[in-house]
Parts: sequence; structure tokens; C-alpha cells
Amino acid sequence: MDFVFASKPDGKGTFDNNNRLDYHVDIKGGVDKATGEKLKEPPLHIVSISVEMAPIAKVGGLGDVVTSLGRACQEEGHKVEVILPKYDTLDYSAIQDFKEITGFSWGATYNRVFHGKVEDIDTYFIDPENGMFRVGMIYGTDYLEIPMTDAERFGFFSKAALEFMLQSKRQPDIIHCHDWQTAPCAKAYWEDYAPYGLNNPRVVFTIHNLNYGAELIQEAMTYSQAATTVSRTYRDEVSGHESIHENIGKFHGVVNGIDPDIWDPANDDFLPRYYDETEVIEGKAACREALCAYSNIPNKPGVPMVGIVTRLTPQKGVHLIKRGVMRALERGCQVILLGTAPDPTIQQDFDMMFHQLKQNHHDFMAFHLYYNEPLSHLIYAGSDLLLVPSMFEPCGLSQLIAMRYGTVPVVRRTGGLNDTVFDYDVDHKKAEWEGMKPNGFSFDGMDDGAIDFALDRAINLAYDKPKDFRALQANCMSQDWSWNRPALEYIEIYHAARKPY
Repeated sequence: MDFVFASKPDGKGTFDNNNRLDYHVDIKGGVDKATGEKLKEPPLHIVSISVEMAPIAKVGGLGDVVTSLGRACQEEGHKVEVILPKYDTLDYSAIQDFKEITGFSWGATYNRVFHGKVEDIDTYFIDPENGMFRVGMIYGTDYLEIPMTDAERFGFFSKAALEFMLQSKRQPDIIHCHDWQTAPCAKAYWEDYAPYGLNNPRVVFTIHNLNYGAELIQEAMTYSQAATTVSRTYRDEVSGHESIHENIGKFHGVVNGIDPDIWDPANDDFLPRYYDETEVIEGKAACREALCAYSNIPNKPGVPMVGIVTRLTPQKGVHLIKRGVMRALERGCQVILLGTAPDPTIQQDFDMMFHQLKQNHHDFMAFHLYYNEPLSHLIYAGSDLLLVPSMFEPCGLSQLIAMRYGTVPVVRRTGGLNDTVFDYDVDHKKAEWEGMKPNGFSFDGMDDGAIDFALDRAINLAYDKPKDFRALQANCMSQDWSWNRPALEYIEIYHAARKPY
């Protein structure tokens, strides 16, 4: 956050030196001379319109962001509400005080509205009686024999959410919409709702994934007052995209955080024992033993354990994952992979690779070619190194989770990986600039030599300087990759979005 101090006693004379991101509020803790009351930042009313929300309707990282950012903003004193479709697949066990509260006719159907608390966030659920969200899934209706596509369903929902705000006389400060699914909110708000009474909000739009809905994203970029994506480097990487480049001046990169209540080795019931940075050796040793037992391989504590937790897709660097496995085994490491491939050809390829390598490395490797949430926690905790060689990675959470558990990430420099992993050998100044210390190893290329160079350096440190390696693990654990800092950046962006042009 930028601090801008007035050059005159009356508070005037401030200078905006950061592309409209500076906003002028009285410093917390000050006192109003006229009333004697303490001054504080004015609270914002933020409404997030989304098609995902963890843990009740989660497919990918979008759901995590909506919930975790909302909680973090609430902790800063702001009012947060979420509007979500009422899917028939919701996890109702995670919704408190769920009940129907109102309804409205719109879009040639009656829309029932429900309310409940999700992770202490006020959440409103829209249930149109035309059955758009009673199809047994969040995404995928394009492939069903029913007369509606995902684009039609979410386009309807985007406008229904605005209609609910209009009819319930809400006037939030910020409408935050996400990805192509609720991108239609931006244009619809300014053309169909602001002229008719819902005129206080300003629109912030976040791109989580640029691979879908380019036209809708471009429209939202045009009509929003501020736009974000999930890391600074990814923002630079996509800045020339046709959906973005005309509005690059209002496009900001903010690295996602992780929820420390979910990812906390000091309070993780999926682990055989709790630990923090003061017990990194003992805690990780117990987790490694349990991990090896689960994987049916002997525990060899004298060699590094390399973990991989990923979807097996081209984006995640399938060829580099294969090379990383081979190189780690060549260096005498143990390797455990947890991942599944949507493409059956890739799934079969890894299954074949496992059976071939197992003949000569049966005590050193295990592939779990499925997804298992408890096992992912155990791999993050029981590994020494985590390999993340993505071709592109808008933000990436696995490297942040790994560090939270004292596991050193080895990553390819792209997107959020570049913004969060500071190379142990070459990024001392970069880490210092971020107020941190080096926390991993990284590489730039896409070939065997590139990943070998980074992985070898990490393995060499573990073998040759074990005390230094343990200190690096403890340092990873001590770093704060929660939503505390990203939330402050978003609050600044929210305020900037409300500034008059």
C-alpha cells in the first residue's frame, strides 16, 4: 500500500504518483481536531458476484479466492457479501442458517433467493425456477442434451444478481465480478442498471483464467473501473492480449494468498503430528514416514524426498515433470507423485512410465494417479522438495502451500511462480525488495538442461549442506503467504476504482 502525505496543513496538496492507485484517507489512529474522535479508514461494502465459492461450490482456484479474499476484507473492517447460483450440488453442510428470504420475477421466470453464512460471509443464492442450476453440475451443460449452455446460464445469473441488488435496494461501493462467467455484469450494470437506480457501485473485474471467454473478458475490461489478475508477472505476460491491451492502464497484478486455517501444519488433522518452524525436522520426519508407509515404499531419510502434486496437463509441463522424476531418481532421491490427467492418453503414459521405472527403482518411487485431498497434505508435509515446472501459471498455489509446510519449491519462472519463489543462489536482492529471504530454486528454459540445473542445485544443498537446507525449510515456513497482504492491495484497488476520472 502507498502512503501519500499532504503537503498542506488542511490535508490538501496530495499527489497521485501511482496511476490512480493512491487514495487519500486519514491515517488510522489520528484524531479529528473538531470532534476529538479517532479517525479510521471508511469501510467499504463489497459484493462479489461469482459462480464458485469454496467450500460449497468449488471447481478450481476461483472458489478459493472468492471466499478467502472475502474473509480477509471482512477482517479489515469491510462489509462483504457474495451472490452465487443455487446449484443443486451445493455442499449444504458448510452453509449456516440457510433459508429462503425473498424472490423476484425477472427473465421470464420467478427467482427464489436464499441466504446463509459461508465461512462467516453473508451469501445470497439465486434459484431461477427455469431450472438453469438444477442440472447436477456447476460446469458442463454444453455437453448435455438440454437447451442451455454454460454461457447462457451464467449470462442469465450475472444479470439476475444485478436485478436482485436493484430490487433489494442495495447500493454497495464495489461490485467484484470474476472471469468470463460473470464478466457480463460490467456492461449490464452500466447500461441497464446504473441509469435506473442502482448507481452507487463501481466495478472491479478479476481474470483468473484467460483461456476462455475472450470476448466477454474484453467487454468487462472496457466497462470495469479497475481490473486485476492473480500475479504481477502474469499481468505482464498477458498485457498484449487483444482482450486486455487497450485497457492496460487499469489492469493490476495481485498475487493470491492461501488460507492459513486450511493449510497449517500446526493444526492439520491429515498429518500424523503437528509441527511449526521450530520443529521442522521432527515434524517433517514423522510425515515422511507416514507418506512412505501410505505409498508402500521404505522410508530412506538419508536422501531427499521430491514431491509432485499437480494436474497432469500440458500447462503443468508434462515433459518437464517426466524429466524431473528421472533426474531425481538418477540423483538417488525418492519421488512421490500425486496427479490425474483429464486426457486419457497422458494418464496412460504416466501409468506406463511408473511401471517401467518401478522395475529398477521400486524402493524409491510411487505414483498416485488420482486425486486425494488428505494425501496432498501428506506430500506437502513429508517432502523436502516440491517440483512445479509449469509452462504457464497465472498464480499457482502449490508452491505457497509447500512453503507453508517447510517444503522447498523448485519452479519454472512464469506467472505467480516468478513472483513468489526467490532463487536461493541468485535472487537475494529480489527477495530483499519483497521483505523476504530466498525460499526456493527456479529455472527459465523448457528443456532437460534447464530443469536439471535447478533440481541439481536443490539436491546438492540437501546432500552437501543439510544444516543450510533445514534453515531454508524453516525460512519457507516463516514467510507469510496468507491473504493479509493481497487483501490490502485489493482494498486499495477498490478505493481507486471509486475515484472520479
